[in-house]
Amino acid sequence: MLTALAFVCALALLIAVHEWGHYRMALACGVRVLRFSIGFGPTLLRWQGRSGTEFVLGLLPLGGYVRMLDEREAEVPEQERHLAFNTQPLRARAAIVAAGPLANLLLAVLLYASVAWIGLPQARPVLSGPAAGTLAAQAGLHSGLWVQRLAPAGEEPREVVSFDQMSWELTQAALAGQDLSLWAAAAPDAPASEYRLPLSELEPAGAADQLFSRIGIVAPWSAPVIGNLVEGEAGARAGLMRGDLVLAVNAQPVQDAQQLRQLIRDSLDAEGKGLAARWLLERAGRQLELTVRPEPKGEGAARVGRIGAYVGAPPETVIVQQDLLGGLAQGLRRTGEVAAMTLGMIGRMVVGLASLDNLSGPISIAEYAGKSASLGPVAYLAFLALISVSLGVLNLLPIPVLDGGHLLYYLIEGVTGHSISGPWLERLQRAGMAILLALMSVAVFNDIARLLG
Repeated sequence: MLTALAFVCALALLIAVHEWGHYRMALACGVRVLRFSIGFGPTLLRWQGRSGTEFVLGLLPLGGYVRMLDEREAEVPEQERHLAFNTQPLRARAAIVAAGPLANLLLAVLLYASVAWIGLPQARPVLSGPAAGTLAAQAGLHSGLWVQRLAPAGEEPREVVSFDQMSWELTQAALAGQDLSLWAAAAPDAPASEYRLPLSELEPAGAADQLFSRIGIVAPWSAPVIGNLVEGEAGARAGLMRGDLVLAVNAQPVQDAQQLRQLIRDSLDAEGKGLAARWLLERAGRQLELTVRPEPKGEGAARVGRIGAYVGAPPETVIVQQDLLGGLAQGLRRTGEVAAMTLGMIGRMVVGLASLDNLSGPISIAEYAGKSASLGPVAYLAFLALISVSLGVLNLLPIPVLDGGHLLYYLIEGVTGHSISGPWLERLQRAGMAILLALMSVAVFNDIARLLG
């Protein structure tokens, strides 16, 4: 129920803001707006505005539109021609079309700023042990290191205040093909050593969630403590209990929860069967040994070991908060970074440098909406900001049917002095619709594949 409500509210807000941008700019340019509609299907609400616009709220908030007076859609009385969209100068028509996506980007700025003003608990920038063979392991990073500063190649080092900030910087640098240096130590105030991550060597062709696995920085440090167990699963059958601290597995010391999770995942033999291991635990101040045999479980196309328990204590957190101007600056910066990263990922997918697995559809968006809402209002605001940026950027792409496609038409008109002819416009619109349907099909297929995996 929460997932459905969070998804519907997110869609309704983002669509309303988008159409509000078109609506307000149309009025500012002297265009008469006949109808402002949010949602489709049976009408829930209908009322008349002071400007003469009819406002409509439909049952299904899966889209919206602003219908303006336009000679191409219906006959317009001579005395009202100056109020029609098609009779406006090119700059006015372009401004009206661009206002929708820009409204979404402005909303994202305010949402990201609100998150910064409220403050968000984020994990401290303490590393868990990287898996062998990853870039982080090759660079010499290890469990328990506190990251103090970082710097992409050619830039000045900047302070790191949270693991989330560090992950964001890593993502940007990796997608840009930039090497990155980390300065880390055993404590936040201890002398730090420099560790260089050659991110330019990565091939970002897989799904985005595989990027950190290849880098080796997956999760913040947390103690290897057993949390809730599923009755009847491997962990409960072996005698594990909530609160057990895992000290070693087969005499191999366990430094953090990430290492323990990896050991569990890898505990299958060549035939895919679970391997029994001796676990050294600390329980209520006493040490004891148990034999634990993880069970093979499917994870996409692969099979990994599972014990049916939550592994890891919650990481230590710090509240990251900004003042009024700092929050606005962060909102602008984060919106620009997310927009640039979105465009970069789209470009990589177009030229084949990134997988289409990165496309997410409505099922994934609904799932993320529910998860963020369950974490609290701040997390939900951050989710709304991310989707608002994505909506704004995608609508500005030069694809017929989208706002960006119409802006492309206006650019051609501005350069040639002639608008695109009706037959060509119809062909382009059909091509744009085909492209959108193909992308939506891939996104929905990815959603279903994730669910089945």
